Amino acid sequence: MRRATGRGRRGPSLLGTAARTAVVAGTATAVSGRVAAARSPQPPTGPPPGPPPAMVADGPIGIDELHAQLTKLGELRSAGLLTDAEFEAQKVRLLTS
Repeated sequence: MRRATGRGRRGPSLLGTAARTAVVAGTATAVSGRVAAARSPQPPTGPPPGPPPAMVADGPIGIDELHAQLTKLGELRSAGLLTDAEFEAQKVRLLTS
């Protein structure tokens, strides 16, 4: 009696099962990646916002005003409205004025 190649009495070969599993896993990974990308918040488009008007200083400021502006910068960075680079630039600008 002759055996058929591929599918025997017990089902597909080990190689066929591994290939099918790889295809299913690859498809699942691709789909889950697209779902995760669709759920993630999109970055804002357009130019980044400049510093708030209260942050622009025309001359030397007092220590209380400096503390208030640095605190406000920290809050804006914590809220995600300023990047670390923007925060550092504004801090240097405040401390050198």
